[in-house]
Amino acid sequence: MKVGLITGDPGHPVLAAAAELLVRQGHEVAAVPPAGPVGGLADVYLLKARTPQALALAGELERRGAPVVNSAAATELCQDRVRMADLARAAGLPFAPTDAVGRLGELVDPVYPFVVKSRHSRRHDLVARVDGPARLRELAERWPEEPVVTQPFVPGSGWDQKLWVVDGQVFAARRQSELATGTGKSGRAEDWEPSAGRAALALRVGEVFGLDVYGVDLLDGPAEPVIVDVNAFPGVRGRPGAPEALVALALRVGAERGRALAGQGRALAGQGRALAGLGPGRGAR
Repeated sequence: MKVGLITGDPGHPVLAAAAELLVRQGHEVAAVPPAGPVGGLADVYLLKARTPQALALAGELERRGAPVVNSAAATELCQDRVRMADLARAAGLPFAPTDAVGRLGELVDPVYPFVVKSRHSRRHDLVARVDGPARLRELAERWPEEPVVTQPFVPGSGWDQKLWVVDGQVFAARRQSELATGTGKSGRAEDWEPSAGRAALALRVGEVFGLDVYGVDLLDGPAEPVIVDVNAFPGVRGRPGAPEALVALALRVGAERGRALAGQGRALAGQGRALAGLGPGRGAR
C-alpha cells in the first residue's frame, strides 16, 4: 500500500515513527509537500499540514478519488474558531462561549479578565489572557490587523487538559496553562488519565466534526469540563501507541478504498458481460 504524508515537516516525531512502521511492514511512504505536485495517487493520504495550499491540495486529491485523513473540509472548519464554536454548541457540546469581535482595537466595554485568540487557528497565532486595559492596548498594538475572538477566562485548576484521539483511541496529558501562569509560556507537562466522561466527550467531538485524528483542549469549568479548542491532526508527541494507531488508521482507510475500487470493477465487468450476452439485435423491446 502507498501512504502519502501531506506535510511540510516529514521529520515530525509522530509522522516519522508512523512512516518507519509502515516501511518496516512493506508499505511505501511518500512525503507530499503542501503545495504539491502529486504524481500517481496514493491509496490514502494523511493531512498533517493545514496551510491554504495544503487544504487546496487535499481537496483536489479527494476530487480525484483519494481518501484523505482528515478530510479537507473537516480540517478547514477547525481553522475558523467561530465556525468551530458554532458547530460545537449547536451539537450540545460544552464549548466556551466564543465571540467574533473583529480586531482588538474595535473591542468595546470588555469584561476582564478574558481570553483573546486569533480567529484563524495556525502556528504561532495569538492566544492571550487580558486582565485590563493596559494589556489590551499592548496586544492591539502588536496585532493591529489580526481578526480575533474572545472567550471568558475560565480559572479552572490552572492545568490544560489535552486529549488526542487517533481512530477512536484516546491519549491524554495535562500541562500548566500559560494563561493561568501569566508568563505567556506553558509550564510543566505530566501524564494524566482522563475520566470516562472526558474520554467520551473527546470521542463525541470527533463524531460532530467528522475527524479521525484530532485534539481537544479542556478546562475544568464551574459545573462541567469546558472545551476551549479543537485541533485537526495535532502533534500527539510523546504518547506511546499513537504512531501505531495512526498506522492502523491509514491501512484501514486505504484497504477500504481498495475494496470499494474492486467492487466497482466487478460491477462494471458484470455490466459488460450482461451487455455482451444481449448480442446484436437482442436489445430490450
